[in-house]
Amino acid sequence: MPTTIRLSRAGTKKRPYYRILVTNSRSPRDSKFIEKIGTYSPLLANDDPKRFTIDAERAKHWLSTGAQMSDRVHLFFNKAGIVATKPAQRAARLPKKDKAAGGGEAPAAAAPAPAAEAAAPEAAA
Repeated sequence: MPTTIRLSRAGTKKRPYYRILVTNSRSPRDSKFIEKIGTYSPLLANDDPKRFTIDAERAKHWLSTGAQMSDRVHLFFNKAGIVATKPAQRAARLPKKDKAAGGGEAPAAAAPAPAAEAAAPEAAA
């Protein structure tokens, strides 16, 4: 069964509170889970120790069994020292007006790349 470590929202309207859960990757966000391994309360101050709590031993166990982390959980685990790698960065989004202007430039920038590849075999021959 593919497992994932992700957040599940709890709390009331405009008062979010998240549980860090190990769950089946195919199940919905707030459905049943395998194990609760921590909590995250974004309303607490950044320096508050209760803002992010995690059972590091259980987290390492689930990572060793092949559980995948969500991007946010990966960031938390990196800050806690459970994993050494940082989560993958997404490409920066462009505003709509820049997309329209940048859309014409993308194919032009891609065109020289095949020409450079074609020149390399000729030099080798």
